[in-house]
Amino acid sequence: MENTLLVGLSRQMVLERQMDVVANNVANVNTNGFKADRSLFEEYLRSPAREDNFMRSDRRVSFVQDRATFKDFAAGNTELTKNPLDISIDGKAFLTVQTPAGERYTRDGGLQINNQGQLVTSGGHPVLGASGPIVFQPTDKAINIAADGTITVLEGTGRVDSVRGKLRLASFADAQKLVKEGSNLYSAGPGVTAQPDTTSRVRQGFIEKSNVNSVQEMSRMIEITRAYTQLSALLQQQSDLHKSAIEKLADVPA
Repeated sequence: MENTLLVGLSRQMVLERQMDVVANNVANVNTNGFKADRSLFEEYLRSPAREDNFMRSDRRVSFVQDRATFKDFAAGNTELTKNPLDISIDGKAFLTVQTPAGERYTRDGGLQINNQGQLVTSGGHPVLGASGPIVFQPTDKAINIAADGTITVLEGTGRVDSVRGKLRLASFADAQKLVKEGSNLYSAGPGVTAQPDTTSRVRQGFIEKSNVNSVQEMSRMIEITRAYTQLSALLQQQSDLHKSAIEKLADVPA
């Protein structure tokens, strides 16, 4: 197969995977606390020809390959909701939640109270405090979440604050090693340990939106589609030229 076809095919494979990344970002443009994925590319040079019948080394052919994807942990815009159970985090910390698979981490601050009185995420996972899940009493009212994550309530008809727990905020030395598991959750990858975060601050009544720029991602999706279409046309032209050359070579004069 000629170099043009090989280079074009490698580029199409990269574009296909890049489209998957961009499409996932677009699908989560309205997901609270979602962090976009980005593609990382690099040039790959084919080894030069080394046969004895070459007078000198052949020119190296440049391919493209998607080396990896990385997570964009830039903060999303915050929206004022005035809902006492909505929180946003100023800083790099994550909420710690309990799932059937173990502890996981999220930036989704759209919290709720389930029928057992537990503070849970929008996906129903209990939010963990310093001493385990945070549980409210049926008579609790006036929920207040302080900047350090301490949760207090007015219990019954009393006027004295009662502490229900403190949000367990976790941060990581290298957040890129966190693994996305779906449902806006992250797990700690191999060798990754959560550290207590005391510098991030919690804002009650606000929600962090997705950091995906919808206009930018849609423009990127159009660019990828056009590039793929142009490559398809180029590869078809090369195939037609190849076919035409074979037909002419096979046409032996009588």
